[in-house]
Amino acid sequence: MWGNPRLLNLAAGVLVGMAALAFALASVLALLRSPWFPIRSVELAHPLQMTTRRQIEAAAAGRIAGNFFAVAPDDLRAGLEQLPWVRRASVRRVWPDRLEVALEEHVPLARWAEDALVNTHGERFSGRTEAKLPLFVGPDGSEQELARRYARFAELIAPLGAQLERVVLTPRYAWQLRLSSGLHIMLGRDGDVAEARLRRFVEAYAATLGQTGGQHEYVDLRYPNGFALRVPRLKG
Repeated sequence: MWGNPRLLNLAAGVLVGMAALAFALASVLALLRSPWFPIRSVELAHPLQMTTRRQIEAAAAGRIAGNFFAVAPDDLRAGLEQLPWVRRASVRRVWPDRLEVALEEHVPLARWAEDALVNTHGERFSGRTEAKLPLFVGPDGSEQELARRYARFAELIAPLGAQLERVVLTPRYAWQLRLSSGLHIMLGRDGDVAEARLRRFVEAYAATLGQTGGQHEYVDLRYPNGFALRVPRLKG
């Protein structure tokens, strides 16, 4: 080998390359540990409705470590997405000393049982609000189906001049509604069939129940050629 210039040049090239790589790695490590280029601010890309600056600062605590090059945006993103009203977060570095945070907040559609909310994507989340919202009740994992059917049911009952206050999907996957007028509607199983039954009921309402006046308490639409009605008992 020592008498072969070609091998000597090759070996020298390898050693030089290894030295350059080691120097580059050492430089990167030094840069990552350097006190230079500190992160001086975290800025929000747009105003927020439900998430406070204090919550963001608490989520960021301990997740912004090191300088501009060492900070891990994914760590901060993961922490922000644990906040109750944050659906999705993105974090990016902005030279030379900033992090820009963009948060997508949940838009509440309904309450879920007693302890959570459902957003407009049909996703359950743990936010709290005093806003008046309909109530969803159903098996775990049925949130998206409830949100989808709610939109259709609400559209169908609009001619009645009432709002949907409660949408229930029972453990046997039967649909039940309660309107702001106090009327309970039993629709039965199969969402598409339930929609068809509700549509027929609304179309016939003006010529049937709409003519009777007074308050109606309960209507069962699970009949092939009609429906059953219950009215409140008179007090006397």
